[in-house]
Amino acid sequence: MHSQIESKAVINWNAKSDKERKKPEKNSRISDNCPECGSSNLIHDFDTGETVCGDCGLVVYEQMVDKGPEWRAYDPEEERLRTRTGMPTKFNRADKGLLTDIGKEDRDAFGRKLSLKTRIQMGRLRKWQRHSRVQSSVEMNIAKALSELDRLTGKLLIPPATQEKAAIFYRTVVKKRITRGHPIIAVVAAALYVTCRTTGTLRTLNEVADASLADKKEVAKCYRLIINGLEMKMPFQDPVSCVSKIAEKTGISGESQGLAIRLLRDAGERKFNKMAHHGKDPMGMAAAALYIACLIRNEGKTQKDIADVAGVTDVTVRNREKTLVDTLKLVLPRH
Repeated sequence: MHSQIESKAVINWNAKSDKERKKPEKNSRISDNCPECGSSNLIHDFDTGETVCGDCGLVVYEQMVDKGPEWRAYDPEEERLRTRTGMPTKFNRADKGLLTDIGKEDRDAFGRKLSLKTRIQMGRLRKWQRHSRVQSSVEMNIAKALSELDRLTGKLLIPPATQEKAAIFYRTVVKKRITRGHPIIAVVAAALYVTCRTTGTLRTLNEVADASLADKKEVAKCYRLIINGLEMKMPFQDPVSCVSKIAEKTGISGESQGLAIRLLRDAGERKFNKMAHHGKDPMGMAAAALYIACLIRNEGKTQKDIADVAGVTDVTVRNREKTLVDTLKLVLPRH
């Protein structure tokens, strides 16, 4: 009787000890820590399918699933030939990059030339495929708009991420019918300008309007309609971000750029700055700060040189210069 009880106790103790031994390994998988030393420095080797602790060398996992492709590519052309899947979803394409095309090559999978009857049939199918892509006025609007957006972003050198956000934003504007009745090219330019403002991409309304085929007044009108219709609050553009753009095109030295940035930041710390800069063009403020810096460092740059690059008038630079001088209590050399 005692022996049976002792044997059961030994079995229960062994089962309990087995559970306790397996428990740390299970917790280590959840917490991604080494069960031996507790380190989180785990190295994943996808070639061998192992995860090794970088501190003590323990092999934590031995059968890791590789979710990547089974082939290798050493250049973009080889990757394009070996890839068997389509492109990811892109909102800057009318079909979001998910549709396929019927090829224009009149050959079958074995490279043999198609018969005349089959070529005529393929041409008819290709034609109906183009017509079936656009099934409503909204889809036609988006197709034309994204083509114009692609042209605009290429001309203004807009990053692909900003272009993608502009496409999503334009789709939202079209669905809400905020700018209904206005030219598509003007709405696209306004949507791109709003996206540049919200993402911090330095592009002015004049630059976007000049690159667009629409009139500047129409673009500005669509911009106000979008802002009011969506009840958006546009972020204030810091004049400091405009300094390098103007200075590089004007050929101003780096020391003068640094001085202009310090002037703008010092003005930003003054209480009077909120009244002085409210509603002012940041390009004008940056141009005025650069002109003051050139005067202090005796660089031969005129108001007209800087104003032409900044896209403002000489009077604007002169007025913003007076504002900065009064705010910072500067004494400039005679000019």
